[in-house]
Amino acid sequence: MQWDRLLNTQPWEDKGKAEDPARPQYVIDADRITFSAPFRRLANKTQVHPLHDNDHLRHRMIHSQEVASVGRTLGTQIGHWLVSEGHLCPGEEHKLAGIVHAACLAHDIGNPPFGHSGENSIGAWCRENLKAGQGVFNGIGEAKWEEFCRFEGNAQGFRILTRLEMYRNEGGMNLSHAALGAFMKYPMGAETSRKIKGGAEKSGIPKARVKDHIYVGAKKFGFFESEREIFAKSAQALGLIEETGPDGQSWWRRHPLVYLVEAADDICYNIVDLEDGFTAGDLSFDQVVALLDPVAFKTNRDQSTYTPYEQISYLRARAIGGAILACVEAFKANHEAILSGGYSGSLIASSKKSKEFAAIKDMANEQLFTAPRKTKLEVYGRNVVREVLHGIRPVFDALKEQDWNEAKLPEYERQLVRAIHLDLRDIHDSYSALHAMTDYVSGMTDRYAVEVSKMLSGT
Repeated sequence: MQWDRLLNTQPWEDKGKAEDPARPQYVIDADRITFSAPFRRLANKTQVHPLHDNDHLRHRMIHSQEVASVGRTLGTQIGHWLVSEGHLCPGEEHKLAGIVHAACLAHDIGNPPFGHSGENSIGAWCRENLKAGQGVFNGIGEAKWEEFCRFEGNAQGFRILTRLEMYRNEGGMNLSHAALGAFMKYPMGAETSRKIKGGAEKSGIPKARVKDHIYVGAKKFGFFESEREIFAKSAQALGLIEETGPDGQSWWRRHPLVYLVEAADDICYNIVDLEDGFTAGDLSFDQVVALLDPVAFKTNRDQSTYTPYEQISYLRARAIGGAILACVEAFKANHEAILSGGYSGSLIASSKKSKEFAAIKDMANEQLFTAPRKTKLEVYGRNVVREVLHGIRPVFDALKEQDWNEAKLPEYERQLVRAIHLDLRDIHDSYSALHAMTDYVSGMTDRYAVEVSKMLSGT
């Protein structure tokens, strides 16, 4: 791959306008994401602690903004290095940093309410109903089941960016090819990913270890079949390396900037989750210090007058700084493999701080993510999402019975459409109907999902 093509900031739907040097395309990308309704709704979506009444804890929007800040710093440092090595022209480091910043802002835009718990709930509900094959679930080829049975927020995010938001069905937000490439962590469809993982299992690799033995971009899927051609256009414009999967479909090696977006996310959620865990009372002061101090850059600052909260906040800032430096060095060390498409790791895991981050993940899994309040609310959130899906299904079953003619819906279903603002545009078969269902539910905030589930259940 070549950096001059990888930083292609031509918008997906090129309207022939010359780029304004006072407002380059990567700035437009970030602005469109920031002002979009799906991004705004992230302010009421779970990061780690669902429906918490402590306003100091992070939600998805704050997390996304913090990831974008770290990503911009990573991009700036890597950009300066690439200029010094002759890979970029002077000044292009700002473009690279801006592309990473925009992709980071969008990285969680497709996440459903209640985080991964909501994602799993959508997948489990769809799996049950696809197997039954009744009503709207009848007539969907098994090759497309995986899109719904393992519902993926990354693919939903790409759908939002390129189809649903702003210019509907005409390029969506019309972001640059580079921003879309940097956003795409898993550049393949669901069936390709499933077959790659299945092939690894057939070779004798235990299912629990498969993800450690396949290409990093195949661990999940990053686009639905409905958006395949949209990504293919950007992949070609960027010069991404194209491969053919076991299902005969194309997939691509990751855009190099994906690794910076991923590192920014890894840095933020690992480090700030500990800070939030301390604020929420799930982790002690000593536990957080023991985990973050080895990551942080050293300081001689007098902290004797700091409160425990201020000490943890300062330590968090230093830990982020130390992690950024470690990831920059890891990118430099692996630059050739990243550019050739042969790299299949994460910058955190390849860095000198890998053991320290492994310890953080272990603590989070053992204590933070299993906190009683969080566990109870995840169960609650899972049931809320199922209740919403169950409650709106009659509309789509009836729509199929009426040959997708909304005007012929029975009275109750028409009332329901009006009451909860269901969007029935672009539905012409069962596949598009299921996407309309998951578009609606995944776009909900935590609070709105609770409100709608109560109305639908009559409680």
